[in-house]
Amino acid sequence: MVDGIEVLSSGVEAGDVLTDEALVFVAALQRRFGTERRRLLALRAERQARFDAGERPAFLESTRRVRERPWTVAPPPKDLLDRRVEITGPTDRKMMINALNSGARVFMADFEDSLSPSWSNVVEGQRNLRDAVRGTITYESPDGRTYRLNDETATLVVRPRGWHLEERRVLVDGRPVSASLFDFGLAFFHNARELLDAGSGPYFYLPKLESHLEARLWNEVFVAAQEALRIPRGSIRATVLIETLPAAFEMDEILYELREHASGLNAGRWDYIFSVIKKLRLSGDYVLPDRSLVTMTVPFMRAYTELLVRTCHHRKAYAMGGMAAFIPSRDPALNEVALAKVRDDKLRESRDGFDGTWVAHPGLVPVATEVFDAALGDRPNQLDRLREDVVVSAADLLRVGFCRDDVSEAGLRANISVGLQYLESWLRGVGAAAIDNLMEDAATAEISRSQVWQWVHHGVHLAEGPRVTRHLVTHMVDEELDRIRAALGGGTFCARRFGCARRLFLQTALDHPFTEFLTLPASECLD
Repeated sequence: MVDGIEVLSSGVEAGDVLTDEALVFVAALQRRFGTERRRLLALRAERQARFDAGERPAFLESTRRVRERPWTVAPPPKDLLDRRVEITGPTDRKMMINALNSGARVFMADFEDSLSPSWSNVVEGQRNLRDAVRGTITYESPDGRTYRLNDETATLVVRPRGWHLEERRVLVDGRPVSASLFDFGLAFFHNARELLDAGSGPYFYLPKLESHLEARLWNEVFVAAQEALRIPRGSIRATVLIETLPAAFEMDEILYELREHASGLNAGRWDYIFSVIKKLRLSGDYVLPDRSLVTMTVPFMRAYTELLVRTCHHRKAYAMGGMAAFIPSRDPALNEVALAKVRDDKLRESRDGFDGTWVAHPGLVPVATEVFDAALGDRPNQLDRLREDVVVSAADLLRVGFCRDDVSEAGLRANISVGLQYLESWLRGVGAAAIDNLMEDAATAEISRSQVWQWVHHGVHLAEGPRVTRHLVTHMVDEELDRIRAALGGGTFCARRFGCARRLFLQTALDHPFTEFLTLPASECLD
């Protein structure tokens, strides 16, 4: 134990990652900011209790002056001037090399939704990150191929885990360390100076924020970290994912709190849909239909994205579009249809004024780049498009208004199948799972199980007639498992973790009270 720090896991070589100096740095952040983090999480619970009692999200009267005053965020560093296409993915070695070489302008190395946080994944992810920063990362595949970085690579940005998560395998003074501070602290400690020396900087994506107070805490962490390592203040740049319903009402305030370190906001569409379900779960006025029908053009999603662009550009911050999750296949006909949808999605974003967009696979970089090249030309962004035409009210952000007849048996089965397959993959340590030619991560799994919970809770009837009940869901879970078993073969099925996945899915899709994040109980099943 070093200075009250205890690492509980073993079996993974971590000495070069969890050095005494790095652990002391992380522990200092935990001791300074851990209490405030817990206070802010308690405020989340208090706000949820008000939502459960019938209160609806609203723009804050107490911060009206922030929204009405003229101010801007810090100007971007050179290597974040042009972000027209960003690729995201977990921090495994081969993925990082391919993403950095993909031709995208930015790669977001993800310790959050697309990473299953097994101890080996967390430690190896930090090691891979360190090697990527130094340009020494290589990978030898089983077939003998060698992967290494090209001369030109994407700008590296890191997404730590959210404030709600803890790294239970590292204790500081007897308590688990915040996973956010653990991921950020190690990434910053090992790489900030090297990045600055190379002409880049320590850049981050911040997930799951629910208020400007949580953004303020991140800013305080950034200031303390830079001071501790004598890194020039303002070197850090952070892009915040607007992926919770409360955060949509505090976009200006979030940018303001981070203004000396802010780079922009991102439309985290899948988590945002999950958050709408979760935050308004007890109200029958906000029942969503089949996931496939909740597109970016429905009223509440349209209001959210347009407000994001307007807010960002008025503050000289970048507005980043949402994820294209399609995975190209060997079927040309399937690819043609899917790529046309990706193109349409990116056209909508570029026309709305977004400065860039996200893709999940290197095969989507060319089509996304083509669309944004056409929109931007020689310009690096669209910050000059202020979208003065956009006026979004609180009612607009809450305008769901779907017909309950839009819930189908196919939609229910799709949620069950995706939820089961993703959870099983996650439990095996694979957090970005290819399912039916889509890259699924924790966010889409959250939609799957929360929709089932919502439909059961409100007694929704399927378009085919039956009411969605606990019994019906349990019966369909077993039917979908039979289909998966038939597709995989009995031996492969039995060797995997579908039994635990079944238990977790039923728990998080049916139990009361609602499980805030499915990764919380699922983490107890990891190493």
